[in-house]
Amino acid sequence: MDYQIDLDKLRHSCSHVMAQAVKKIWPSAKLAIGPSIADGFYYDFDKAEPFAPEDLEKIEKEMGQIIKDDLPFIREELEKKEAIKLFKKLKEDYKVELLEDLPEEKVTIYKTGDTFIDLCRGPHIKSTGEIKVFELLSIAGAYWHGIETNPMLQRIYGTCFETKDELDNYLKVQEEAKKRDHRKLGPQLGLFDIYYDLAGAGLVLWHPNGAMLRTIIEDYEKREHLKRGYEIVITPHVLKVDLWKKSGHYDYYKDNMYFFEIENKEYAVKPMNCPGHMLIYKSSLRSYRDLPIRFFELGTVYRHEKSGVLHGLLRVRGFTQDDAHIFCTQEQVKDEIKKVVDFVFDAMKDFGFNEVGIEISTRPKKFIGAESDWDKATQALEESLKEKNLSYKINPGDGAFYGPKIDIKLKDALNREWQCATIQCDFALPEKFDLTYVDSDGKEKRPIMLHRVILGSLERFIGALIEHYSGAFPLWLAPKQIVIIPVKDSALDYAKKVEQELKAEDLRVEIDGRNETLNKKIREAEMQKIPYLFIVGDKEISEETIAVRKRGLGDLGAKKPKDFIKDLKLEILSKK
Repeated sequence: MDYQIDLDKLRHSCSHVMAQAVKKIWPSAKLAIGPSIADGFYYDFDKAEPFAPEDLEKIEKEMGQIIKDDLPFIREELEKKEAIKLFKKLKEDYKVELLEDLPEEKVTIYKTGDTFIDLCRGPHIKSTGEIKVFELLSIAGAYWHGIETNPMLQRIYGTCFETKDELDNYLKVQEEAKKRDHRKLGPQLGLFDIYYDLAGAGLVLWHPNGAMLRTIIEDYEKREHLKRGYEIVITPHVLKVDLWKKSGHYDYYKDNMYFFEIENKEYAVKPMNCPGHMLIYKSSLRSYRDLPIRFFELGTVYRHEKSGVLHGLLRVRGFTQDDAHIFCTQEQVKDEIKKVVDFVFDAMKDFGFNEVGIEISTRPKKFIGAESDWDKATQALEESLKEKNLSYKINPGDGAFYGPKIDIKLKDALNREWQCATIQCDFALPEKFDLTYVDSDGKEKRPIMLHRVILGSLERFIGALIEHYSGAFPLWLAPKQIVIIPVKDSALDYAKKVEQELKAEDLRVEIDGRNETLNKKIREAEMQKIPYLFIVGDKEISEETIAVRKRGLGDLGAKKPKDFIKDLKLEILSKK
């Protein structure tokens, strides 16, 4: 059994020990669910009074005693009716509801000690004494089943490791992650804000620095797509409901869509860009000589995400995708998939992400199209990765309703994974929209459609970028690359002259001419994580130089502006 499975089992067991401790201290608290998660575990409780931060210490102390007692995890199998009767007797309403929704006629429970019983499939470690190091981390709210109309439960998060060194390292990373939190750095650095009360949750307002960062990324995207043979298209933000019914989104995705009516006709705000791209494809007769056709759009979409899952830039209701759809023949599919993978790797390198993880998500329970087409599409994705000698994992049943997909996850400076790039292979929607091309034999044939994003949602990608760099962007990405600080008012004209030289070379620069001390200006510019500061005073004016300070390195000495501009251009070109 590998390490990760053991660690999941350990954490799941630790969540049971936490639940047992909570029940010991607050017997009237009701149990909901308590799974292991990527970095630890949680358990949801229904408790009349809210947990206070100091309660975590009480719970940890009680958990320590349960672990010291080395209680065995005892598994029992019961008839579902018998289990419902048991949990009704224990007044565990949420367990009863879970049981009533289960299709199985037999279920398993786990007991630890004389009184604690939990509904659970397991598996668990042998006994509580195998838990060596753990820590409870935080308290949060969570709706039962994630549905806002359901009761709000209290969730306690914790983590558990096999050794203290592993726990200490994890806690250090968590501390560093708090410092890098894009929700904190975004407003501090003038990048973005979300005005929950006035504008609405999940809707981002980009401030000047953030809008500049977005523009830099969007310009990069347009250049790179044009270089690779894509054509830029633009589609409306709203389209008639008929189109979404035709595509299948209405049946499979309507709970996440926004609808409204105009002149007795129903419209929807687009959650996806693909139907519009298919209409553009259909607007002309297409030949096999035209394929592959690659349509690219920086398309802003809107999805009705539940408020409980919204999270800064990482989960929003309005976002922009670097979306493209490739229409190709069956013979071209693998080559096009491989070209997209190469594009993703090139982009990740440019943005400073050196490691990625890859998953293939297969056919879900609800899907459109023929199973044989799904098999072909999945095979094309797998063979493309194998031919590039790339390893991947299978994520069963998590494909889109119209096709399987490759998900490429980047890793940041703290080794955390972020979902960005996706490549979906779709036989079904070209069939629904009756897309065709005329082949070399003069007969009409059906193209295959690849849906793909490189960075994914720009909002999520920028959130990841902020945390990866802790807001200290490399020179090519920095919204403000240089701040010129005149030592006194008499140096202002010279500062303006240097500013014009820099702007003529397309460098992003501003002058800090405020009536503040030099030290305060330097300190505030460093807090804003500006890559370069140019200090100018009498000495610099007389010698026609600039005193350069570089973020993280400090004073670089006097430089001639024209000479230093060449260094700056090389640094921008290298994207380091």
